[in-house]
Order: sequence, then C-alpha cells, then structure tokens
Amino acid sequence: MITPNVADGVHLLSHANVNCYVIEDEQGITLVDAGLPTMWPMLTQLLEERNRRPQDVKALVLTHGHFDHVGFALRAQRQWGIPVLVHAGDAYLAAHPYRYKPQRNRFLYPFTHPRSLPALSRMAAAGALAVKGASGTRPLGIGIADELTGRPAVVHTPGHPDGHCILHLPDRGVLLTGDALVTLDPYTGRSGPQIVASAATKNTEQALASLDAIAATGATTLLPGHGQPWKEGAEAAVREAMRIGAH
Repeated sequence: MITPNVADGVHLLSHANVNCYVIEDEQGITLVDAGLPTMWPMLTQLLEERNRRPQDVKALVLTHGHFDHVGFALRAQRQWGIPVLVHAGDAYLAAHPYRYKPQRNRFLYPFTHPRSLPALSRMAAAGALAVKGASGTRPLGIGIADELTGRPAVVHTPGHPDGHCILHLPDRGVLLTGDALVTLDPYTGRSGPQIVASAATKNTEQALASLDAIAATGATTLLPGHGQPWKEGAEAAVREAMRIGAH
C-alpha cells in the first residue's frame, strides 16, 4: 500500500505490517527505513507518481538495523549509489540484520502469542527471511540533520536495539518513531501505542525509558515502523505505551 502525504510532505509505504517512509520537499527526498525486499517496486512506483528520479533521493536513513528495516537498503546503495545512514551503535547490526539477541527467544514467543502468527507469516512471505545486510553505512549523527530532507532532529532512543533513533520534523509536527513506539506489534498481534515485545527488543526497560524522548517532542502525528499512524499526539501515545508496559 502506498499512501501519499500520510503527513505533511511524508509518504507511507506499507506491506506485510511493515512501514517505511519518504520525506519530500523541493530540495529532494530522504528515505526512512527500507522495509522488506519486496517493497522496492512500491518505492519506484511512488517516485514515478511524484515525478521524481532516483537522483532526487539524497539518503536512506535507518532508524535501526533489524532485518525488517534494512530490506532494500543494499539494493538502494548499489543500484542508486545513495548513502545509507545509521547510528554507530547499529552499524554492525545493519550489516548483519539477524545477529541480535532479544530479551526473550523470538522463535518460541509466537507459540505463546498465536495472534502474531498471521502477521509474521506475511512478513516471511514478503522476504523477511532473506534480507541482505548493508555494510559501508555512514554514521547518523544526533541533533539537527541539515543534510537531510526536512532537516529532522535525530534523537537517540536505545532499547529496541542499542542504536535506535527517531526523527522529528518539528515544522511539520511529525515524528517518525521506527520501532521505539509502534501501533501494531507483529510479535503479539496487539494494536495501539506500545514498545515492541521482548521477543524482538534487547532491553525493554531501556525501551520504556526512551519513551520520554518521544513525549518530549510534542509531535502531533507519529509514524511508526509497524501499524497505523497515530494522530492524537506524542504524550497520549506514550501514556498508552507506558500503561501497556513490557511484554
């Protein structure tokens, strides 16, 4: 599914419960996350519909290095020659997107949470088990990223993995939350603002602590890595995520 202007100048690509985003302005385009491998045609279709060329894409930013955010990163890197940026804490993970140890066993977890099985099966069918990592990434700095479309404020939000970051577009009232806060957890099938389950999170206590940084943005619209956009404000989303807590 392609949703143009899901927020001001931000377009959504969504497939198999995985989201990635295209930030656009007059100067060009920044991609945020690379979803799953089969989402590449959706990206090229969106560019055509927006009368954009690959040369207009300035960078691909990874909120973190997990396989369902790295999907087409290597292809974009090789085919279009665009830089891939990720926090230094996740550079190794982006190159080896399956080599992480969550708080709980991610292979056994779905058997105790059967509602997750349809979502995880769709992800697998969309290439989640065959993602190639992206090496040669560039470090994503913290603070205002002048070189990126929309000049987002990059905020470090560790916990899901160590190098997770969110991107705040204050002029647009938009926050791209990656998996620091989602509105659908593929590992439980539960909807609503929350952190991702311990089956895919390194440190749930740290992930909950990082919600403070999300609330502090005061953003109106939250665009998560999984689930529907949240348009009731960052503070309300964090309150609900804290109520649900770790799982």
